[in-house]
Amino acid sequence: MLFDLNENCGETFPGCDYRPTDRKNWMASLGPKDLHINNIVWPGTHNSATDRIGIPCISRPFAQCQTLSVYQQLALGTRVLDIRVNENNRVCHGILLTYNIDVVINDVKKFLFETTSEVIILEIRTEYGHRDPPEFEDYLEEKLSMYLIHQDDYVFGKTIAELLPKRIICVWKPRNSPQPKPGSPFWSAEYLKDNWIDTDLPSTKFDSNLKYLSDQAPVSSRYFFYRVENTVTAQPDNPVVCVRPVTGRIHGYARLFINRCFAEGCANRLQVFSTDFIDGDFVDACVGLTHARVHGEC
Repeated sequence: MLFDLNENCGETFPGCDYRPTDRKNWMASLGPKDLHINNIVWPGTHNSATDRIGIPCISRPFAQCQTLSVYQQLALGTRVLDIRVNENNRVCHGILLTYNIDVVINDVKKFLFETTSEVIILEIRTEYGHRDPPEFEDYLEEKLSMYLIHQDDYVFGKTIAELLPKRIICVWKPRNSPQPKPGSPFWSAEYLKDNWIDTDLPSTKFDSNLKYLSDQAPVSSRYFFYRVENTVTAQPDNPVVCVRPVTGRIHGYARLFINRCFAEGCANRLQVFSTDFIDGDFVDACVGLTHARVHGEC
């Protein structure tokens, strides 16, 4: 069904032809004084730190959602990271483990050191079935304090230039510990929302994403980030359970989704757009729409 829809409707939208010359510095290229936080279409990754999860060729195909490291994703243009941790500071996806959270933090700091005006949303949550890592906020503040943008609703109306040199909106979602409070260096769960649709059917996910996005307020009047995930999830009643072939059913329809957002009148609600196995074209689609917003083309 999505193939036919794509054939009939195409992939055009305001900014679709724009290609950033330097994805690593695309925010700087669009102009920090012109980029308002609530007007950016943020390219994100789902289960961002799973490039080395599990055992290669054995458990990895069932949990790996990205092949690039966190640093490589950021250099490619990703600006929203989805990181899951357990009580031992290990990154995980369900029961499968990978490297220590230090690897993620070091990749983030390396990227920020090499750039000047790129802002990222760093979502870190305690994975389902695990306990919160002890004293985790203290750990994050020690590692990232010079970059952390404090929780404040006024941030949504500010430009990147007004936030610099602070460059990380860190959303911390513990399971049992108290949520970060207003004014904290960390943002609570209510500031990054989504509607998770657990299906391996691409048309079901596509249509549900459009419906839930349509229910949101426009970005100009919203004081939280809303995420749409261009992914589908393997189901136990289907013989295909490896991540890549399953999520590949929807992966190529990101531009079609933006096209349909305009057709359905909800393009002004699109803000965080995430994917598995991110590539340059996905980033370009998000940056192109952001470019169009900056220049008043939509």
